[in-house]
Amino acid sequence: MENTSNQPHLVRGMGQLQATAANMLEMIGIGPFITIPIIIAAMGGPQAMIGWVLGALIAICDGLIWAELGAAMPGSGGSYHYLQQAYGPNKLGRLMSFLFIWQTICTAPFSLASGAVGFANYTRYLWPGLSTMQGKLLAAGLCLAVTALLYRDIKTIGRLSVMMWVVVLFTVGWVLVAGLANFKLDLVLDFPPGAFDMSWVFWAGLGSATLNSIYDYGGYNNVCFFAGEVKDPARVIPRAVIWSIIAVALMYMIMTVTIIGVVPWREAITEGTLANKAIVADFIQRLYGSKAATVMTLLILWTTFASIFAVMLGYSRVPYAAAADGRFFKPFAKLHPTKNFPTFSLVSIGVLSALACWFELATLIAALIVIQTIARDLAQVFAVVLIRRNRPDIKLPFKMWLYPLPTIIAFIGWIYILSTNGWKLFGLGIGLMVVGVIAYLWQAGIKKEWPFETS
Repeated sequence: MENTSNQPHLVRGMGQLQATAANMLEMIGIGPFITIPIIIAAMGGPQAMIGWVLGALIAICDGLIWAELGAAMPGSGGSYHYLQQAYGPNKLGRLMSFLFIWQTICTAPFSLASGAVGFANYTRYLWPGLSTMQGKLLAAGLCLAVTALLYRDIKTIGRLSVMMWVVVLFTVGWVLVAGLANFKLDLVLDFPPGAFDMSWVFWAGLGSATLNSIYDYGGYNNVCFFAGEVKDPARVIPRAVIWSIIAVALMYMIMTVTIIGVVPWREAITEGTLANKAIVADFIQRLYGSKAATVMTLLILWTTFASIFAVMLGYSRVPYAAAADGRFFKPFAKLHPTKNFPTFSLVSIGVLSALACWFELATLIAALIVIQTIARDLAQVFAVVLIRRNRPDIKLPFKMWLYPLPTIIAFIGWIYILSTNGWKLFGLGIGLMVVGVIAYLWQAGIKKEWPFETS
């Protein structure tokens, strides 16, 4: 038998600290620094904090699903494996896992580009004359630069993640300490008339605020996508998922309260103001002056860069996992001969992300969340139930608490977000899935796989 010990393979080189850091790096990106005004505007006042709380509840319940599935099937690729095994590896699971890869190829560039476009937008505080075209070129160049930085082995990446994480925590910590020392409670409690009227406008606004908060929380599942490179995954994955959600949720809620306790929320939702374009820079400028605001902006840009780094790390492993399993295009299975990382998959995701930077930020965020919810999150809610009921052969080293309550809450939360954020995006997500089904059936017909297999 041929000895394959020297063949390129994924290495389990990331421990608890590195895995948690990579998760939090993706979560604490440009998101809260650009979406706080959007979330406040969605509900028209400080009552928008409810959106943060509801988003955290959905994230924790969904995170428990990821933790259970990730610990049970710790291979790089995440949902690709979970959906395949839950829905039947030789039946419907083939279609479901294919659709996951299909949506990933579309949404991964959206996710990365949203961070890069946000990076370019925040750069305008330092470079007010930055044109729209220059901003798009800067965002695209950032995606390509991160691709080049990730072109190395996983142990080096783990060390880079921890270094970036330290700077990220310092950035958020500065905002929290500065805000807690200076915020005014009367600004936080400055609710507009009718703030809590339970009308359709309130619920629609809450849905929009929750969608944006989910975007900001996004990343708690990142460790599941490179789980094949994690040490002791049964222990590390659940802890990385749960710890990162709790820590980041607390950070975001406190940060929002402290910021609107310094920057009046009405200024934050007024287009054209510094508070609307770069609310954290405005926050620091009010407290410590323009020089300190410049330093904060540089730290935010670093935080954004680190987040894009972590996101691309996770997403680049998904097409690789499917291709290595013979379910996706063969070039995506190629590993670097000495550094053992998926070269073609990484470069492809990086290039597509650069191209996606030509879309507007709001479009990228909304399309990302809606498509992911339809194609992945709802399917995975049922997947964890199917695994428990139909697959006793799959060991569950971690089981979610209070099952099945978290799955019910997650399902209701995803449906609520879909129902309050417009039919156009919902139609886009459904259309993408229909095209994906057609593509799968075409491929399955050629390969004589389910549902066209011959006896």
